[in-house]
Amino acid sequence: MVDESRSFTSQLSDGSRSFEVLVLEAAQPSRMALFAAGRVGNPQRHFPLLHALARQGCTVVAPHFEPLASPVPREDELLSRARSLESAVCSFAREGLPIAGIGHSIGATMLLVMAGGHAQMLGGQRVSVVPKINFDRLVLFTPAADFFRAPGALASVDAPILLWAGEKDTVTPPAQAAFLKEALEPGSPVEIRLVAEAGHFTFMHELPPHISDPHPDRNGFLTSFTDDVCRFVMN
Repeated sequence: MVDESRSFTSQLSDGSRSFEVLVLEAAQPSRMALFAAGRVGNPQRHFPLLHALARQGCTVVAPHFEPLASPVPREDELLSRARSLESAVCSFAREGLPIAGIGHSIGATMLLVMAGGHAQMLGGQRVSVVPKINFDRLVLFTPAADFFRAPGALASVDAPILLWAGEKDTVTPPAQAAFLKEALEPGSPVEIRLVAEAGHFTFMHELPPHISDPHPDRNGFLTSFTDDVCRFVMN
């Protein structure tokens, strides 16, 4: 396959704050994907996956976020990320192209909010947005489910979902994926891929500093993982 995609970064603004957006533009796009990175906020750590999607005809838009200072995000931090995601889509979407949402960790959680879910903070505040993106499917890597424990928090989400979880994930254990499947169905059909030997960061092509991965064959897994994600998004 000849790679005719191109990648570039663009600067957008949210009030007085500016942020970068990584764009991987397919030569002849048949769809679009909005990618939401995790706590550190750097989508470049997933670049091989995003590049593979672009090669197959999916234009990918991936905003950079300010890193979260704490594993437990604040309400304003989640709302800021929601605004960045919405702004990125509005800036680069093409009329008529279906949009998939793909995200890791708190980024996957944010996509559930963008799709109509209501996240609840530890202090009881509810974080929600008026859905402006009509996702036709979601791919979620190790999302945090505890934000959605309130009754009906995910009732408005109605896209098919491919949900990945790691058996050795101590940040968002597999039980959270099982809870999400129960909470989302039947409104959103959920397929869970529970990966033996995988931890929370196994689904990143570039690990954060000082993080070790328990998976014994990262390269082999990431190759099959990328193929599976592309197949779900593009079919």
